[in-house]
Amino acid sequence: MPDAIVVENLVKRYGKLIALDGLNLTVPQGTVTALLGPNGAGKTTAVRVLTTLLMPDSGRATVAGIDVLREPHRLRAHIGASGQYAAVDEYLTGFENLEMVGRLYHLGVQRSKQRARELLERFRLTEAADRPVKGYSGGMRRRLDLAGALVASPPVLFLDEPTTGLDPRARLDLWDVISELVAGGTTLLLTTQYMEEADRLADAIAVIDQGTVIARGTADELKTMVGGDRIELTVAEAEQFETAEQALIGLAVGDLHVEPGLRRLTVPVDEGSQTLVEAIARLSAHHVRIQDVGLRRPSLDDVFLTLTGHEATEPGTAEQLSEQVTEGHLG
Repeated sequence: MPDAIVVENLVKRYGKLIALDGLNLTVPQGTVTALLGPNGAGKTTAVRVLTTLLMPDSGRATVAGIDVLREPHRLRAHIGASGQYAAVDEYLTGFENLEMVGRLYHLGVQRSKQRARELLERFRLTEAADRPVKGYSGGMRRRLDLAGALVASPPVLFLDEPTTGLDPRARLDLWDVISELVAGGTTLLLTTQYMEEADRLADAIAVIDQGTVIARGTADELKTMVGGDRIELTVAEAEQFETAEQALIGLAVGDLHVEPGLRRLTVPVDEGSQTLVEAIARLSAHHVRIQDVGLRRPSLDDVFLTLTGHEATEPGTAEQLSEQVTEGHLG
């Protein structure tokens, strides 16, 4: 299967700040790859380079066989993109917004109108189709923006945190639309901070931190990398916390995560349910009273903590500079 997206050693700097630090990535045709990472990791910068909105300092990339840097105008006819914030004209109606996109893609008058109606129905915007977008809720604007990315049925689609601001029903609707597109041969690069979203949609996940890919695999493979299941427990009495830690350290397949102030321990384990029984038995033998205990799969923060040594962070300065440059606020 050929690669629809190929990224080689992309670098993007803002002075001393590095947004992309030799990023390498491939996305096979007709598949979904999720870029997973904390705010400021470089996900959005990567998407902006691949959609011709930013020039990298070095490296190369091709999308749909087209060189991103040498043929940006040609590339734009072969991709669809939706950013973190809805890019719609609030003085036009929903229908007019989508029809306009169709005409910009040279679909013709009749096909543009037909496609607009199809997408308004698919994203449950039919009743609001002829109302100015200025009166739309945030979630409605988000759905309209996503519909705009699909007007031309592009072979390669970029979605940057597409479900931000969507209610659960709208999120599920979008996931269904994405699944249909990929089943029809569309290639998708998706950025997200939600493991559930990556679990549902992605054939492969690339974990990105500080501008480079640090791990790649399926959701299950990444969870296995950070130790499989976790036992989470809260000790009833603070003076018993250290006793509980010593009792359970032998069961851990990695480092225990301790939060003494909350009287909480997180223990990475193999064979989760069997180990949970053993953990409770050990605590009972040491007369440790348990306030709460449970078994769970790793979370996105667990993945970050294990792979990067830190949890998801606040937006990074380099990523914020990327947004400002794209929006014309700098330079």
